[in-house]
Amino acid sequence: MDPELTPTRPPRSRVSEVVALYLKLGLTAFGGPAAHIAMMHDEVVKRLKWLDEQRFLDLLGAANMIPGPTSTEMAIYIGFLRAGWIGLILGGVCFILPAMLIVIALAWAYVRYGATPAAGWLFYGIKPIIIAIIFQALWSLGRKAVKNAFAGIVGLIVFVLYLLNVNVFLLLVAGGLAVMVGEGLWRTKRNIGNGIFLPLAALSLPAAALVPFSLSLMFLTFLKIGAVLYGSGYVLLAFLRADFVVKLGWLTDQQLVDAIAIGQFTPGPVFTTATFIGYLLGGVPGALVATLGIFLPSFIFVAVSGPLIPRLRNWVWTGSLLDGVNVASLGLMAAVTWQLGRASIVDAFTLLLALVAEVLLFRFRINSVWLIVGGAVAGLASSMLH
Repeated sequence: MDPELTPTRPPRSRVSEVVALYLKLGLTAFGGPAAHIAMMHDEVVKRLKWLDEQRFLDLLGAANMIPGPTSTEMAIYIGFLRAGWIGLILGGVCFILPAMLIVIALAWAYVRYGATPAAGWLFYGIKPIIIAIIFQALWSLGRKAVKNAFAGIVGLIVFVLYLLNVNVFLLLVAGGLAVMVGEGLWRTKRNIGNGIFLPLAALSLPAAALVPFSLSLMFLTFLKIGAVLYGSGYVLLAFLRADFVVKLGWLTDQQLVDAIAIGQFTPGPVFTTATFIGYLLGGVPGALVATLGIFLPSFIFVAVSGPLIPRLRNWVWTGSLLDGVNVASLGLMAAVTWQLGRASIVDAFTLLLALVAEVLLFRFRINSVWLIVGGAVAGLASSMLH
């Protein structure tokens, strides 16, 4: 890493500061990655003055340009700057740990009581709210990521191909390469003609036969997702569905939506959805293995990415590649939102909940946690009318 990202061995007070800050944020950081980052900015720039505005923006840019959960990677970066290598580890662990423990407790309750009528009505009201939250994030991210018509077309193609069961990872790679080549040739004023395309035959992969559950396979699956997932944390939904619902057959769509709801409702990283899934499949050992698998790549990427990411963004071709991956990620996110929406918005009441949530999100910017609570109350109230 560059000299500014290699602090000397820190005093113990700095280590304890990192632990205290990220345990607090891990318990209180509701509202998704954007909210988490805003809270970190308030703490480390305004209140504690560990960083100035420019350094914080530089770290945010780096975190956005590597795979994995952006807010968790910000915690890891800032922990490293404040307290060296031990800060790198403890910053991330302390941000993840409270959410992981809360999710394990909720997963236990879900397994024990999830089949009760009350729990069914609870999730009946929550699910359309989750779809509304994802759509709002998709709209917000799309306005930044779709920089031109060609990028928009690539995103649309990815959307369609995902619905045709094309492999998720290959769609990300192909989308990134398509935009990189297309924008690169445009910048050099060459006629791209028909040279940019997404090769359907190469991307189409048959669904694998269902396989028995094992902790090792689950760990490797989450490790793969953590290592290649790029873009918003909501793109995680596409990978989870492709692997655990379609390929392995270990989850149903309903269980996936419930897992997403738990990840949204709890503080800390949205990726603790993996913790919930791990518990459903393998109890407490499964929850721990899933959490380790999906978050481990982030620690590795942060440790090695310091000097590389800013240079990649400044190079024309690799900058366009990253733009393309962003657009492909949004195409995946839109396709999964469509699929999950069909399973979550099942009648006039759930449609009304989703529409009201959209108005509150777009017009009044209500915190998503309060919307989820409202959806749960609405679901329980609707049970009294049936």
